[in-house]
Amino acid sequence: MKFTPTKYSLVNYSDGRRFEDTGWLLADPQSKEPSLIRAEYENTRFNPREDLDGFYRYADWLPIKRILEHSHRPVTYRSEGLAAYLGLENLYITFSGYFPKIGAKMETCSFKETEAYSVCARLPEGNEKVLVLASAGNTARAFAKVCSDNNIPVVISVPEDNIGALWFHKPLNSCVKIIAAPAGSDYFDAIALADKLNESSGYMAEGGAKNIARRDGMGTTLLSAVEVIGRIPDAYFQAVGSGTGTIAVWENNLRLIRDGRFGSHKMRLYPSQNEPFTIMYDSWKADSRKLVPLSAAEAREQAAEIKAKVLSNRKPPYSIAGGLYDALKDAGGDMYKVTNAEIDFWKARYLELEGIDIYSAAAVAVCSLAKAVEEGAVRKDEVIMLNITGGGESLTKEHHDVWYAKPDAVIDSFLPAEDVIDTVNSLF
Repeated sequence: MKFTPTKYSLVNYSDGRRFEDTGWLLADPQSKEPSLIRAEYENTRFNPREDLDGFYRYADWLPIKRILEHSHRPVTYRSEGLAAYLGLENLYITFSGYFPKIGAKMETCSFKETEAYSVCARLPEGNEKVLVLASAGNTARAFAKVCSDNNIPVVISVPEDNIGALWFHKPLNSCVKIIAAPAGSDYFDAIALADKLNESSGYMAEGGAKNIARRDGMGTTLLSAVEVIGRIPDAYFQAVGSGTGTIAVWENNLRLIRDGRFGSHKMRLYPSQNEPFTIMYDSWKADSRKLVPLSAAEAREQAAEIKAKVLSNRKPPYSIAGGLYDALKDAGGDMYKVTNAEIDFWKARYLELEGIDIYSAAAVAVCSLAKAVEEGAVRKDEVIMLNITGGGESLTKEHHDVWYAKPDAVIDSFLPAEDVIDTVNSLF
């Protein structure tokens, strides 16, 4: 379909410098210090697009060049079961996953689809470079599905131990290549592989949190909530591995304030982590912008222990200007940590109360909400947004055939870059 992209400029968070996007900028080339950049859209009013389907309903606040096929958006609804259980009067759940009863139909059951449909649509048609990204699981599944459906060449690097997370409704298009760091590796090893591949001019880094398209895609969760509620929530709960989703909703909160029709307040942010992998929680509790020390060995050990494997990013965008530390300092709020036993409890309770299975990471967010209620950090009458970042896998596997992907190559992350590049080149 013919699509006219929304106009925007880029702004450096650290110094406010405004500049134009030359195509795939991930940082301000003139910045004196590491900083996130953000998109400032010419259209300052929140304007859901009735003429566009699925995720692209929010295209006016997305830095995209085209519309891709088969997208779905997050769905927000007012909770009854969980709200009553916690004694909350205005609990709204934004659900990204598969739950047809409420209209949620994300095939990969994860809000990582919001990233993929935005990032991939930022690519111009005819782009000749191969997109490269690393993932612990859900992001890989989302990007593989979106790229497969839309014939976008991509290399996805994952830890081999997480390959079971790469299930789909049908076999993948050959434009999608999956490489894996060997058994015993973690997310950081997958990142190391991707970084080596990006040393070749034929490949391009997806960019992670630095990519404005990733953050603004994830920020559509708040747009979904505000469209249903009619105002900016008072408090926001989400489990975090990198914190990018929380940064994203903070940024959209600021855009909504600028609009002026949905309130002038900043919602308090309550991100949470799975104990013992709590690098951001520990840093925040120490009131430290700098991340607390965490060795590679410690990170692998902690990542092996947690149930919410997707929350195991040991180099998150916490300290960088415009990152999670700045978001929390600006908006207010706190961080929580949740044990594996608490995850099991809240997964079972959520299924009972809301009627759908959720991922371990989403259960971390539910538990943190319960803790906040118990502590009095949120009032019973406040408008609360709970971001359920993934769910419905059991249900979608009942409703659809499932196909499991296998790595196209298993590559040691300690190999020289040229060997990694040669191996991947041979796959195409």
